[in-house]
Amino acid sequence: MKKGFPNHPYIPNSVPEIEREMLDFIGLESLDDLHKNVPDTLLFKGEMDIPEAFGSEYELRRHVEELFSGDGDCKKYLNFLGAGCWQHYVPAICDEINSRGEFLTAYGGEAYNELGRFQSQFEYQSMVAELVGMDVVNVPAIDWPQAAATTCAMAHRKTGRPQIVLPAILDPEKRAIIENFGRATIEFVTVDCTEDGQIDIEDLKKKVGPQTAGVYFENPNYLGVIETRGAEISRIAHEAGAESLVGVDPITLGVLATPPEYGADIVCGELQPLGIHMNYGGGLAGFMATRDEEAYVNEYPSRLFGIAPTVEPGEYGFGDVAYDRTSFGDLREGGKEYVGTQAALWGLTAGVYLATMGPAGMEEVGQTCMQNARYAVKKLNEIKGVRANSAGGLFFKEFLVDFTATGKTVSEVNDLLLSEGIFGGKDVSAEFPHLGQQALYCVTEIHTQRDIDRLANVLARILA
Repeated sequence: MKKGFPNHPYIPNSVPEIEREMLDFIGLESLDDLHKNVPDTLLFKGEMDIPEAFGSEYELRRHVEELFSGDGDCKKYLNFLGAGCWQHYVPAICDEINSRGEFLTAYGGEAYNELGRFQSQFEYQSMVAELVGMDVVNVPAIDWPQAAATTCAMAHRKTGRPQIVLPAILDPEKRAIIENFGRATIEFVTVDCTEDGQIDIEDLKKKVGPQTAGVYFENPNYLGVIETRGAEISRIAHEAGAESLVGVDPITLGVLATPPEYGADIVCGELQPLGIHMNYGGGLAGFMATRDEEAYVNEYPSRLFGIAPTVEPGEYGFGDVAYDRTSFGDLREGGKEYVGTQAALWGLTAGVYLATMGPAGMEEVGQTCMQNARYAVKKLNEIKGVRANSAGGLFFKEFLVDFTATGKTVSEVNDLLLSEGIFGGKDVSAEFPHLGQQALYCVTEIHTQRDIDRLANVLARILA
């Protein structure tokens, strides 16, 4: 506590006279009496090593701003990180709409007081459904890993089978969430990948059988490779009576085929590229999408908003569809899965982004990402000892860069880049040791030719 203050500036009722009055009222001698039931071994006996309290909100604000001024963020530094949270341009209208008071909450609301929010979620669902080539989309889940876990659970419930096939190339953190989510009822089987980063079809044939509920794969996958054999993967799953489960980055769908075009039954993915800022681990929201078939709709655990006529001719309203599926509906503990607060605000934002971009805008941003990424691969491959797109497959905006021949580790390279104001690619050498010293680089529409040339020039200098 700062000297000169008889009470704590940020804690109400801390004036000594008021504190004494409150203690007398409840019959205690001191504040320590409030904790008399806490075992002595758990009590901290020393003095906490913290600075004195600030005298005003202004002083506190200045102190925090000074601390933040030393940080390097993606506005100050050039950024080539991706791997699940990517730097894309956010149109100003996205922030303008989602910061309005009537929308600024994660909650979906209720029909009696939230018709505007219901409509915004319905519009978001409709536009994402059109983008991914499906009919039904959920109110956003927490993130892509949760959506992927639920996608696997939906296939398990729908088919009544115990096994889900996962690819060897998968974000280890996402794999951990999927497996933890389903470990009570699902057995997970891993299918190998070929040297070009795609699923090994021959191994898949061996792994898929009468116990398989679904085959999950991503397009592009975690290491940026576009899966060109999606139709064959789906065919193998379907011939075994299993579901084809596809995870997708929706920003790719202005230029790449939609998952249903190569046989997907359930699609999931991450909404963050659609007008949502990277927010220090937040700003993420997952989606699931299916055909408008009762067998699929009834397996969604989260809310679905639909449109229906009211009792007034020509008037329409928006409301929950099959509400009793959910854990907060009539079934409660009998619901498909437990569902808590969701990321409805990001659904609204994704809807604003898609409405702003339109089909032509989504195609343009997709083409720009691909062109920029290919230019980056070309420039990086001119550097001695560096191999960009080392897997050699098709890619969209992310690709592996192999630094093994340079004699430096990815960690060393990234430290040197950071000293130059550049965030290098994600180090995947610990996640996939057999690949050597490789980093996952991300290039999107926000990267200019000047940005990419700067990266290449700095790398050439620090690796010389």
